[in-house]
Amino acid sequence: MRPATATATATERRGAADRFARARARVYAALPGLLRRWVPETAIGFAAISSFTYAVDLTLLAVLFDVLRWPYPLAVTTGYVVAFGLAFVLNRWLNFQSHGPVGRQTGRYVLTVVANYLLFILALSTTLEWVGVQFLAARLIAGACEAVFMYLMMRSFVFRLKRYT
Repeated sequence: MRPATATATATERRGAADRFARARARVYAALPGLLRRWVPETAIGFAAISSFTYAVDLTLLAVLFDVLRWPYPLAVTTGYVVAFGLAFVLNRWLNFQSHGPVGRQTGRYVLTVVANYLLFILALSTTLEWVGVQFLAARLIAGACEAVFMYLMMRSFVFRLKRYT
């Protein structure tokens, strides 16, 4: 028999996931029909979670670097790692509502984040800047590509669903 607190906590977690799914569905329903054909509902949830975790990343960077005077590489890395960890937990729980093996999903997520960092954060943005694109524009372009890549990898690789038809 489970203690009452464990059951309440599980119920609260389930309730939060259900509320998130309902809010995501309302936003999705408001999209024009043509856009709904091309954009999956989980992409809406991914965008909301990514926006939140990016704000966490930047807030941590500001506090660690500007207030606590941590060295910039340590502050930026800490913000990046915390934000990506939080994104994994929130997407697993709220957006994809995955119940797959957390260890396997974590390993896949780490591979995805490393590939993302090498391909988009370093390679693409550096290449764009090298060919003359202004550095902030290069980072924004790379960030847009990064967002699409991360969503597709989370949907098809990290939290992939086994379909039984």
